[in-house]
Amino acid sequence: MIKIGIIGAGKICQGVHLPAYDKIDNTKIVAICDIDSKKLDDMKQRYPDARLYTDYKQMLDTEELDAVDICTPNILHSTVAIYALNKGIHVMCEKPDAISVSEAEKMKEAAEKSGKTLMVMRNNRYRPSTTFLKEYIKEGKMGEIYAARCGWIRRRGIPGWGGWFTDKKQAGGGPLIDLGVHIIDLAMYLMGNVKPVSVSGCTYSKFAHTSYSKMDVEDLAMGFIRFDNGSCLQIEFSWASNIECDQMFLELRGEKAGSRMSGIDRKFEIFTTECNTNVNIKPDVDDYRGMQHHEANIRHFIDVIANGAEPDFTPEQGLNMVKILEALYESARIGKEIQL
Repeated sequence: MIKIGIIGAGKICQGVHLPAYDKIDNTKIVAICDIDSKKLDDMKQRYPDARLYTDYKQMLDTEELDAVDICTPNILHSTVAIYALNKGIHVMCEKPDAISVSEAEKMKEAAEKSGKTLMVMRNNRYRPSTTFLKEYIKEGKMGEIYAARCGWIRRRGIPGWGGWFTDKKQAGGGPLIDLGVHIIDLAMYLMGNVKPVSVSGCTYSKFAHTSYSKMDVEDLAMGFIRFDNGSCLQIEFSWASNIECDQMFLELRGEKAGSRMSGIDRKFEIFTTECNTNVNIKPDVDDYRGMQHHEANIRHFIDVIANGAEPDFTPEQGLNMVKILEALYESARIGKEIQL
């Protein structure tokens, strides 16, 4: 039985992490930590046998845990993960990996030194559409993927206005670090886990004045990423923009075929040619049927620590992601391209 400790019992934990563990036979939630006593009361009803804590260090020092799942505000991800890894405990962590490159490097070093698994949530890798496209690419049907475009843009969708989401000190940034992690990672994963070499970006905060609540992060980020194999990625992420409608998309351009995945209208198509004729292929996959992708990601984490499965995610990939985010913010600040 894999003994799991939960650190941070907020919405993301209650909505997707805990339901996943509830469905996995060889796991048990034995300890839960949160600074909010109301959340702990709710957890006591849900897991009457679990021991409750308000101090994560006390929990990690006291409990004999196999793994912890970290669902805290962004600023605590690295601190808690490093402490757990140094205790010899496997770590599953919500995204983003960390809010600075230096902290991401420390996480990677702690994982390597401890020999324990560090996995950060990359749930979009486990969508059926992603699984299909990854295999399609592996079989060479798209050829070299040399360019991509991705985005997650909202007309009005600033989360938790006045809470930690809109506080730069706690969150590290706005939609770029919140939404960008998901789709930038998905693009890089499908492109072959390419390594970034330079970035250029712009950020804007035009909607903070529309609320009396604190907001000192961007509401729009746009940018361009170059990779070591010569490929590139154009990005756009917003919590608020004067646009027609919300969109979440990833487009890949390959020599033999291209593709577009759209998460809001649930469209997935491949564009190629057959017999000198343009052909659009619509694979019969449904990202919203059967096992959800968060659950699939957590099941993979358990498979890695319990059965020695090869991890789909490595701390090096997480470090590259944080390098991109940090460099995009710096590029926006100084108005120049940043070399990585």
